[in-house]
Amino acid sequence: MNEPRREAVLANRALGAAGQNDMVWGHASIRDPSGDGVWMKASGWSFDEIDDSRVVLVSASGEVLAGDGPRHIEYPIHTSLMAARPDVGCVVHTHSSAATAFAALDEPLRAISHDGVEFAEPPIPVFTLTGSLIRTAELGAALADAVGDGVGALIPQHGLVAVGPDPATAVMRAVLLGRACRVQLDAMAAGSLRRWSDGDEIELKKAEVWPPAQIQAGYQFLLRQVVR
Repeated sequence: MNEPRREAVLANRALGAAGQNDMVWGHASIRDPSGDGVWMKASGWSFDEIDDSRVVLVSASGEVLAGDGPRHIEYPIHTSLMAARPDVGCVVHTHSSAATAFAALDEPLRAISHDGVEFAEPPIPVFTLTGSLIRTAELGAALADAVGDGVGALIPQHGLVAVGPDPATAVMRAVLLGRACRVQLDAMAAGSLRRWSDGDEIELKKAEVWPPAQIQAGYQFLLRQVVR
């Protein structure tokens, strides 16, 4: 198996291990190092079902260049973000129920747990142009504009997108964003929020709680669940 295909398999399987499945919907992609497009899971399979035979190389125009099986309709999420962000090596899109529910509230996401620190300051963007499928290059470019140089976005009525230089970072950002939304939903169900990390503590936590080694540790934990 070539390296980007293998990374795509593992990224998708890790999302399944993290509980981000929505039956056969949602996808993670890896940038093809030759510049031909993105390696992403084929349509029709869950995160948990992905292996090297269920990953396809998709061009910017949506052509399947390698691998068997149909591509996902929302491939422009991946190709557009990678076109706009040379620093991005992995894109994740999931239908996290917590992220979708939280995005419907139109509330700022606070750093009320470790999970939320990367999404509170600067605030995670919210993409509101459509809550339906991001199936065109125009919508993909608009999503990329919304993400800007950030770590991802909430998509009301839909889910989330997360990006990173590598699969560990993008996958963990998707997982942590979903968890941060869940924690805040739980807290708000009990009453008004009263405490969350301020800017100084957020910066401290980014350095102490989520250095690259801890991101890798979380991702390796997810991969260990895959091979069980």
